[in-house]
Amino acid sequence: MIHVFLLFSLCFSGINYGQVGNNLPPPDKVLDLLTALKLSKARIYDTNPQVLTTFANSNIELIVTVENQMLPVVMDPQQALQWVSTHIKPYFPATKITGIAVGNEIFTDDDTSLLGYLVPAIVSIHGALVQLGLDKYIQVSTPNSLAVLEVSYPPSAGSFKGEVSGVMSQFLQFLSSTGSPFWINAYPYFAYKDSPDKISLDYALFNKNPGMVDPYTKLHYDNMLYAQVDAVVYAMSRLGYGGIEVRVSETGWPSKGDSNEVGATVQNAAVYNRNLLRRQMSNEGTPLRPNMRLEVYLFALFNEDMKPGPTSERNYGLFQPDGTMAYNVGLSALATSSSTSSASISLTSSATKASKVEYQSLVYCMFLYLLTFQGFMRRQH
Repeated sequence: MIHVFLLFSLCFSGINYGQVGNNLPPPDKVLDLLTALKLSKARIYDTNPQVLTTFANSNIELIVTVENQMLPVVMDPQQALQWVSTHIKPYFPATKITGIAVGNEIFTDDDTSLLGYLVPAIVSIHGALVQLGLDKYIQVSTPNSLAVLEVSYPPSAGSFKGEVSGVMSQFLQFLSSTGSPFWINAYPYFAYKDSPDKISLDYALFNKNPGMVDPYTKLHYDNMLYAQVDAVVYAMSRLGYGGIEVRVSETGWPSKGDSNEVGATVQNAAVYNRNLLRRQMSNEGTPLRPNMRLEVYLFALFNEDMKPGPTSERNYGLFQPDGTMAYNVGLSALATSSSTSSASISLTSSATKASKVEYQSLVYCMFLYLLTFQGFMRRQH
């Protein structure tokens, strides 16, 4: 049952550690788990001092968040300096804070007033980092919903919604001048759920499928996530910013949903994550940027029982709050093919292009991980 998480630790860029639950393990247990998984990057949705203190002197690189409601405050340079001096400086560098997310999905937030605060807040937070000599170590950006796009298909037609293009241009200018990434929260699950009759489940899940060819660029896409990412790249290029790196700040698939949430099953969640793991293991880029490995943060570490909204919102976790796995993904990240009819695939001699040395390394690490994981579970009880 632990196999996929070894692969996860070897391949994935990071994981989102949400804390909207009343039964989650304390930060020290979470650190034990992340360490056992050999994960080195995580993102949190605040600057929880317990987490920042606990993660000190660990190998975990953290992206922290300025909450949405704080944007009107930190747009003031003095308030931003106060925020950084209080929430970042006391913990750095013992705690490896490498990024600050200023808000989350502001461009598409129901509170449209927040959009006017976004770029001033980002600039002020970055200015505070410069003033404190931390800008060389900590990047500043904001994660965006894919709904920020007016057009996403085909990828080469990607464009931002007209109503946000002015602020978006200012934001992209900041990213370009500071060398910071564009963060996108991309969920093929949502597209499939909304149009299951039009969108191939195999295409959404990275399973073998004919894919699609962009009629303008002739690039072939065999999965939806890469098409979504490239649509963002084209949208930025349309505004004159073609050189900014796109990173996936969130992606995942729910293991449970309401009756109207088509596709939210344990089976599909396992297939999506294991297939994405295989892609990450190959250090793949997208068709538009094949030589630039796509950085991906999986959502999420835990099922969070207090998240509002439909049932799916509380069931994206790889783990239950007690530290047990929400589902078993298996070793299929090493498989060359998968099927939605099975959520468990065994490792066979023909299932991977990995070398014998890579395989032996995996087996050895699995053994070490199993010992560590068992220790973590014992400490939980």
